[in-house]
Amino acid sequence: MTASTSGLRRTLGVGDAVVVGLGSMVGAGIFAALAPAAHAAGSGLLLGLAVAAVVAYCNAMSSARLAALYPASGGTYVYGRERLGEFWGYLAGWSFVVGKTASCAAMALTVGTYVWPGQAHAVAVAAVVALTAVNYGGVQKSAWLTRVIVAVVLAVLAATVVGCLVSGEADAGRLDIGASGGAGGVLQAAGLLFFAFAGYARIATLGEEVRDPARTIPRAIPLALGIALVVYAGVAVAVLSVLGSDGLGDATAPLADAVRAAGMPWLGPVVRVGAAVAALGSLLALILGVSRTTLAMARDRHLPGALAAVHPRFQVPHRAELAVGAVVTVLAATVDVRGAIGFSSFGVLAYYAVANASAWTLDSALRARLVPVVGLLGCAVLAFSLPGISMVAGAGVLVVGAIAYGVRRGVRARAGRG
Repeated sequence: MTASTSGLRRTLGVGDAVVVGLGSMVGAGIFAALAPAAHAAGSGLLLGLAVAAVVAYCNAMSSARLAALYPASGGTYVYGRERLGEFWGYLAGWSFVVGKTASCAAMALTVGTYVWPGQAHAVAVAAVVALTAVNYGGVQKSAWLTRVIVAVVLAVLAATVVGCLVSGEADAGRLDIGASGGAGGVLQAAGLLFFAFAGYARIATLGEEVRDPARTIPRAIPLALGIALVVYAGVAVAVLSVLGSDGLGDATAPLADAVRAAGMPWLGPVVRVGAAVAALGSLLALILGVSRTTLAMARDRHLPGALAAVHPRFQVPHRAELAVGAVVTVLAATVDVRGAIGFSSFGVLAYYAVANASAWTLDSALRARLVPVVGLLGCAVLAFSLPGISMVAGAGVLVVGAIAYGVRRGVRARAGRG
């Protein structure tokens, strides 16, 4: 095998893997998904967060078991292919690549909105170009930068939580968990918040670059998810106690609005910097995950085979990274943030539905199958609780992917007979 198509280098330990997952989850969840989730659920936001956490936990456990057994780049694309058949693996990979490419655009635009609102698209494009260059230099550089980003973001979030809770504006009465948005609103909020939890997938998709994956991945995924849940819950409680569900649902920059309402306007610029840094971390990890799944699909010729090349010096799928960066650059110049979140959530929920179905096949014992069953049902319910436009667009993308798969199979079959 030539250097340009060789395997990736295993350099990441448990700490690195946890940081990569946190870098994706914290940025996406806190600064992009809380406001639309509050708009959907009203006072049931915290219930929505709990539902999303349960589904995410089931998905995480299924993914961890599968990743330990199949420690290769591609995540559920590989698991579905090996456990359910080529089509289901392909459909999972297709859902992930398309959905997470939309997530990349949303995170890039979040950077632009906080850094320079008047030139959000231009800043978003610059962010994508810069982080694609960082990823091109090797996964260790990406992990080091993500570690710095996560430290900065957690410090800013801690300051926000403490500032809001100790202010005279905090009111525990605003934390009423009655679902003013109804059961449908709670489920829609959970689907939107799932966008935030899905970052642990980056750990699984980096399976080929993790040391001792059978031990590292099952430890890193639940650890990253648990830390993220604690962070989400703390920030959601603090912001709700100041803004209430209506104020949070209408906010364009909820954390900045919360510290301003809490009587600490001086903290607003710090929060904006933290939001931009968090979104950068999320974007960095997302590009890593999408490029690795692209690599795996290209190896099997579901995507152009040229994208399977691995750089002989940096040991990264450089062509896949450049291709992903180019597509995200175009989207970042044109799309809307909130629409991208719903669309991404549908694709990722489809991806994890395949992961849970794959985990179902690992053990015939009823107890072992409980988690994947709950995860699979949860993914289906949340996917079809999202806003109508997100469901239609997401289902349309899956149909297009299935048609493309069928056409490619037909072409191969005719070529084989020829």
